[in-house]
Amino acid sequence: MASSQNLNFFDFPDSLDIPNSNWNDADDAPQSRRHTKSQNDFIREWLPWQAEYLNVILEGEQLAKGGICEQCEEAEGSVQCMSCTGVHAWCGPCAVKAHRDLPFHKVQQWNGTHYQPTSLMELGFLWHIGHGGIPAPVIGQILIQRSQAMFHMTIVHTQGIFSHEVSVCNCPGSNLSDWHLDLLRQRLFPASISKPKTAFTFDVLDCFLIDALECKTSAMSFYQKLKRFTDNAFPERVPDRYRELMRVSWLWRDLKHRKWFGFGHDTEQVPGDGGLALFCPACPQPGLNLPTDWKVQYDRQYVVDGNFTAQHMKMNKPELDVALSDGKGYMVSEVPYQSHLQQSLDSKERSTCSNHRAINAANINKSNCWSTGIGATACACHGCFVPHSVVDFQKGERVKNSPSLLLPPALEITPAVGKFHLAAHKLSCFPRYSLNFVKGAGHLDGEILETLWAPFNKISPTARYYDDHMRDSNWKMLVGIAHQNQESPPGNVGSVAWLAEGISIEDSQDQLRSELQQLPIPMSPKQEVKISEKRQRLSVRIEKFHSNGQAFFKGLDIDGAFTPQDDPTFCGKEEDEDEDREFWDDDEGNWEVSEEEVVELASELMSIWMPSSIGAAKLMELGLQDLLTEERDLRIGQANDCLDQLRTDLGNKAMLYQLNFWTANSTREGTRTKKEIQKVVARVNKYVRSYQRARQAIVQLNTGGNMAERYQGIQPEDLAVSKEVTEENRFGQGTSKLAWFWMMNGEQSQLNGGAGGFMEEFYRINWLKARARRDRWKEEVSLVRHEMLWTGLWFEYHKNMWEKRALQSTEPGKQAYANKQMGLWSDFAKKARFMFQGKQLECI
Repeated sequence: MASSQNLNFFDFPDSLDIPNSNWNDADDAPQSRRHTKSQNDFIREWLPWQAEYLNVILEGEQLAKGGICEQCEEAEGSVQCMSCTGVHAWCGPCAVKAHRDLPFHKVQQWNGTHYQPTSLMELGFLWHIGHGGIPAPVIGQILIQRSQAMFHMTIVHTQGIFSHEVSVCNCPGSNLSDWHLDLLRQRLFPASISKPKTAFTFDVLDCFLIDALECKTSAMSFYQKLKRFTDNAFPERVPDRYRELMRVSWLWRDLKHRKWFGFGHDTEQVPGDGGLALFCPACPQPGLNLPTDWKVQYDRQYVVDGNFTAQHMKMNKPELDVALSDGKGYMVSEVPYQSHLQQSLDSKERSTCSNHRAINAANINKSNCWSTGIGATACACHGCFVPHSVVDFQKGERVKNSPSLLLPPALEITPAVGKFHLAAHKLSCFPRYSLNFVKGAGHLDGEILETLWAPFNKISPTARYYDDHMRDSNWKMLVGIAHQNQESPPGNVGSVAWLAEGISIEDSQDQLRSELQQLPIPMSPKQEVKISEKRQRLSVRIEKFHSNGQAFFKGLDIDGAFTPQDDPTFCGKEEDEDEDREFWDDDEGNWEVSEEEVVELASELMSIWMPSSIGAAKLMELGLQDLLTEERDLRIGQANDCLDQLRTDLGNKAMLYQLNFWTANSTREGTRTKKEIQKVVARVNKYVRSYQRARQAIVQLNTGGNMAERYQGIQPEDLAVSKEVTEENRFGQGTSKLAWFWMMNGEQSQLNGGAGGFMEEFYRINWLKARARRDRWKEEVSLVRHEMLWTGLWFEYHKNMWEKRALQSTEPGKQAYANKQMGLWSDFAKKARFMFQGKQLECI
């Protein structure tokens, strides 16, 4: 989360509100036909100014301000600063005075013909440490002692490596041996404790941290960049502080982690196993994001995988290695882990299912490697690494390399295989380990760790420990959960959601028109009020739909409004269906007819402006190919869904005739069956009308191909009861033929090929798979609603923890940082409540 102030990874801004500004200059175009410029358009616009730009840049090489100091206006202004904004000219003393608090600015001096690089130290700059940048008071013998408190230091900053003469406080009562703390108070991290000669600014350490985490930059590459910033022509003249950068960056990160996790406030506590690790806010965690009275048992979903790219050579003297946070992050503690390996039996692993090249190759002995890879555990839904669960592999993905497998005996584990890896397994593994058939898994692929290994492979040659990168991966996942709708302004919808809303409105119009056909003429006052309310609600949806559509049609005025027309063949009198009534029930109560008519045209007859309304040719001309493709795909899905429902209801209709109507023993039973058949017919007609709307849109949006042949029209005779069920022994079966929608997607070739029971088996298996998919999606919806609640409670937990630390803090710095962190987690919690409002579970 870097900004212009070089905020480090853990020093967060006070607010998460980001202005919704659009920096594209192309927005200055007229609103009626906005055209976004491409990169080439901007370059072509700049090309005529190319020579003028070059002249202006070269003008900056001349002597500035006529060679007169702008400060004293007397001496020669030969000094110019390349870091200050604007053009300035100073003499040496004035330049030093102007940069008293800017020691890392790059200056150059005029030599009579041109500017050449110099430094503030060469101009006489003396950096005073310990008195806020001003010299220490001179009293008696202090003047003699001051000469003993001046040092030459190399200071590494984001803009390069600088050399400065530094004067430290040597006042009575001060301890010169502790002046490294004075450097720290000046936001300079000393490279050593006793008489430090090198220091790193906080900014450069934060910059290196972000470069390493985001760009996977090694310490060597980062320091080489700083050397070129300092002297691109002769980088060998720049002091080499690569080893110091490596050491100080480790110390800096350890301090930042302890600060962020509150161990600077909770001084009596020390981090335990995984105490400096961040975990997933959306996974259920008792004591953190589950209510105190939670009763439901939740299954934790984990994915375990190995990465053999993360290999490391053996250390020369591993016993001399100093661990700052052994086992405090995501890697397990080294000593218990090595003890576990020694006590475990070694067995060479071979694949018993398929010939997995990754496992077999990993079993090859590599004597020069300290580890042949790493194994990690992450939450299966969001990909957050589990604290204190990452291990080194010595050879292959051996089971003994996972101390986390020492689980309580009562713990139940449901094994499964990721969907990508499952394709390489034997066929018998599919029904046993497929996530499609694991109850409670939701819509899970189990391969999220594979997507996380890709960035880790970039750092494998240079990284020994992965705690920082895993923590950063979890942090970015957390930020993604909290900001997933950040770019969308309130009230706006995506194009696909907008198109889906249009199709839903069409279905609502069809339902209202069907309802009107069931009412008598004239309607009763109560019925008129109900219809008026329905029309008003539908009218509001249509108005909002068209308002949102302006963002996608780019201000285009669509002509040729039409009135929806239904095929009279499929508009027979229908029985009400309970599942479609919603607010259509006639509740008891007092009704009054509205005095004002909200709309001139009835809402069920209003035109719905969608891409199909203007046709494929016009859309291509306007550059709206994306909208064309999106609606066409949605309409194809709509048509397929309608045909699927149509086949189901026609089969149900045939079974009602066979099992109930023809075998009815009484008039009452026959009447009841007839009413059930009428309801089925009503549903059939509804799906046919919806299919006809989808087919008309597909034809309008078809830019080629055989869509019109694939999605044919439906005739009334296609909806007749199949006589294969009602009249099995009828005459003329030799010329019978199924309607076209019964033989889509290859079913016709199977039927004509005499496949016998194959189609029955085919439909049975697909039905079972479809039911499993439905169950997983229902579980996914339930899980997501739970996760919304857990995420908000997780943010609230951290906010409350920092609020407690702020109240308990007595030191101003600790109190201010606690308040800062409390504000951060409070913003996260507010964002979660805003995004999940009306969607999450209210309680568990």
